Amino acid sequence: MISKRPTIESLRRVLLEEEDKNKPETPPALPQVQYSRTTTASDPQHDAEPSMDADGRFIPPPIQSIRETGLSETLIESLIFKHLLALGCDTGRGVAAALGMPPKPIIEMLTTFKAQQAVFYKDSTATGDFEYSLSESGRDRAKAYMGECSYIGKAPVTLTNYIESVNAQTITREKPKNEDLKRAFSDLLINDTMFDRLGPAINSGRGLFLYGFPGNGKTSIAERITACFGGAVWVPWAVFCGGEIITFFDPENHKIVDFDNPTGLDGASIDGRWMKIERPTIVVGGELTMNSLDLQHNPMTKITESSLQLKSNTGTLVIDDFGRQRMSPIELLNRWIVPLEKRYDFLTLANGKKIKVPFDQLIIFSTNLEPKDLVDEAFLRRIPYKINVVDPTEDEFRKLFEIMSPIVGVGIEPGAVDVLIEKHYKAVDRPFRCCQPRDLLLQIQNRCSYSGQDVIANEETFDFAADNYFAVM
Repeated sequence: MISKRPTIESLRRVLLEEEDKNKPETPPALPQVQYSRTTTASDPQHDAEPSMDADGRFIPPPIQSIRETGLSETLIESLIFKHLLALGCDTGRGVAAALGMPPKPIIEMLTTFKAQQAVFYKDSTATGDFEYSLSESGRDRAKAYMGECSYIGKAPVTLTNYIESVNAQTITREKPKNEDLKRAFSDLLINDTMFDRLGPAINSGRGLFLYGFPGNGKTSIAERITACFGGAVWVPWAVFCGGEIITFFDPENHKIVDFDNPTGLDGASIDGRWMKIERPTIVVGGELTMNSLDLQHNPMTKITESSLQLKSNTGTLVIDDFGRQRMSPIELLNRWIVPLEKRYDFLTLANGKKIKVPFDQLIIFSTNLEPKDLVDEAFLRRIPYKINVVDPTEDEFRKLFEIMSPIVGVGIEPGAVDVLIEKHYKAVDRPFRCCQPRDLLLQIQNRCSYSGQDVIANEETFDFAADNYFAVM
């Protein structure tokens, strides 16, 4: 009769680990799969300092064995079976690449599964590898693993390894200078006074308020602040903690950076469970809820998704339109009063266990309201920098037309901006806003495109655009 239990070797490993801990426990049988972390204080991976490149930046070193991951063989086994169930068949090296693992230990495990008749050789390759597919008993085992957790993909890293990576790549070690700000804001019109205020605030790596009238570029400034810190960072595809797989890499908020990771017979030069991305910038607005600030556990898939602040570690988290979220500003800041002060946070797993994680990002609150009208003095003290994004001067307003004209593709007739300012601004005592040159030129572009006229901004087209744009203002 074909066994549906885990391998003898994996069960023996679990028993030995439990004996070392003086907590004997009968190893579970399928489908009650239990993933156990096997890293101990004597493991080289546990004691080793984070690896750095020639420039002193963190890199995830390649691994050669399952033991180096700090994960149990049972967890790796479950990922192999679920991968083959989803794909139908794959080569040994293909399975290893899908898990971000070195080929040798994965092929050794597949060979053991072949001896157990859980997998079979479907075909061979020119490189001496085999294509593996699940037998009927192997499919039953894979379905049991899917019932425990339906995560399929790269093997996770341990929480300890993730914390080490954040400490090695912390945003507080980066100290942007004036030239870094000019590079990051090269496509925006920022005056010297604003640079002098933004510089120390960004350099501190702590929270800041951007406030002022709508349309002056608060969100645009906030979105570019991360670029001041430069460089890319390494993040894991997933993190394993307390028996749960927490998905980390988010293609919506994490932009992948290409890197050279050559592979050979000994595997890759970088641990394949990590991905290189630009320092993250996550922007959330009125849709922000308290639930999104904690781990999101799906009871159907048994997969846990990272919180927003966890995904933004080593980068920036922008709370746009602060004060208009579904929760009150006080409720939000109460949630973050300890993290803002201590730079660590506590998140709750599905089993109720709390874990301590880094809170390592620049928090930016962008609002059209006065900060003092949103929160009290105690909270404002924890956000040391409050920067008023003021209206542009007339000279800056004219400069914005010069900048936006070629970008939007609208020519400007000489003297047309003078007439616009006199008729639609000074005559009615209307303040300048940074977004208006772009918006008015876009209105003109749309009108000219519709009517088939030359795309040109003159007194007539500016009147048309202003009448539309300021109709209810």
